[in-house]
Amino acid sequence: MSETALESTRRRLTAKQADTVERLGRAALELLHREGFAGLTVRRVAAEAGVGAATAYTYFSSKEHLIAEVFWRRLASSPPAEHVSDDPATRVIEVLRHIALLVADEPEFAGAVTTALLGRDPDVEVLRQRIGGDIRDRLTAALGADTDTDVIDTLEMLYSGALVRAGMGYASYTEIAERLEKSARLMLS
Repeated sequence: MSETALESTRRRLTAKQADTVERLGRAALELLHREGFAGLTVRRVAAEAGVGAATAYTYFSSKEHLIAEVFWRRLASSPPAEHVSDDPATRVIEVLRHIALLVADEPEFAGAVTTALLGRDPDVEVLRQRIGGDIRDRLTAALGADTDTDVIDTLEMLYSGALVRAGMGYASYTEIAERLEKSARLMLS
């Protein structure tokens, strides 16, 4: 993964600043697991990380921005699925399952990601574009560059709708990964 991929949405980072951002991300996850999204604030995360609130706000405009950044970094650092199958549906399922399972073991984080990505914060919008672009690139790699863009658009809609359903508590992220498989097979058959 390139250094550019992990740059903050707000500015380029020195090594020390990157360490601070990492500490804030870890603290956010710890606080989120203990207190839930409602109990999460940038100030509380800063205190948990041993960082001044003003410093934390130079990196993150809101708790939504912070959570979206943590998810982006997790996605960007996860290697794309290795496609060994000749079946396009299988390759797409590998991509969708891999992304859904990035948060499957952390329901508090998963729900927070859904909430955060639905926010209107301009910094979240930048991350939403990065995340969407990465997922689109992974789907395109799974299906081939000559794939009809309507197919890719539909798969993106399937994925985002599934994650919203999981974020709303209608199913676990593990169950959503299984449902994505069935839906992708139906669509691509």
